[in-house]
Amino acid sequence: MTVLITGATGLVGKEIVKLCHEKDMTVHYLSSSKSKISTTKNYKGFYWNIESQEIDAACFKDVSVVIHLAGASISKRWTKAYKKEVLNSRIESTRLLKNTIEANQFPIDHVISASAIGIYPTSQTHFYEETYNEVSDSFLGEVVEQWEAAVDELKTDGRLVSKIRIGLVLSEKGGALPEIVKPVKMGFGAAFGTGEQWQSWIHLKDLAAIFMFVLEQELDGVVNGVAPNPVSNTELTKATAEILKRPLFLPNIPKAVMHILLGEMAMLLFESQRVSSQKLEGEGFQFEFPNIRPTLSDLLL
Repeated sequence: MTVLITGATGLVGKEIVKLCHEKDMTVHYLSSSKSKISTTKNYKGFYWNIESQEIDAACFKDVSVVIHLAGASISKRWTKAYKKEVLNSRIESTRLLKNTIEANQFPIDHVISASAIGIYPTSQTHFYEETYNEVSDSFLGEVVEQWEAAVDELKTDGRLVSKIRIGLVLSEKGGALPEIVKPVKMGFGAAFGTGEQWQSWIHLKDLAAIFMFVLEQELDGVVNGVAPNPVSNTELTKATAEILKRPLFLPNIPKAVMHILLGEMAMLLFESQRVSSQKLEGEGFQFEFPNIRPTLSDLLL
């Protein structure tokens, strides 16, 4: 089997590529930098330029599954211009894939796209399953709604389209965890706001395994990419401090302070989404890291 992966060189993409190679799959990947394109055994790069809607259509040769991860990071300050980039990078990259597949009538069986739990409204009480329809009125809610709508345009008779709504990805290699750990190691760790907001998280290894499970089981539609046991922000902070053997003595950090430091992006620290993994578990997926403390021990010790 040959799989085309966008965003293959990112944190999640690298882990998925590794699993593909373990299963003797050939991986084609797309890069916007011609100088970074290379070809090795079972791993071949192709050029694309999302802004100019240019792509090397040879990337689809022998491909039956597309895993779509590309999109500008949400972890940069949300200026008006950057918010536009966050949205456009997802919509335009999806449109480029769709137009190329349709123009050449490539026989793609399954498109598996990244998405985000940011589509769910912030809440202390809701337990969000994939069937929940209300969309958050936040910037992220708007982005994910339009992103998923663009992905759905790839759906045709006989082609599966899956959207994996990803929670807080925990990895020692990058993402949120090193930023969570930094102040705790320096003795400045503290929860944000009330600390009661729910954090639906996922170990990087489990997330990559979810993408492979969706591919192999041919799961269609929305899938929540989160571990079975969400935690509060306070619990996440305390568990991190305990594992690192650091004290927590500072008061919780007010929302206003973080808004001054981070601008609108500060909302990421205060949104509360308790998200269900029951659909995955019902299909037979087994999490290697279902609980936060063993997960943090695995990543931090």
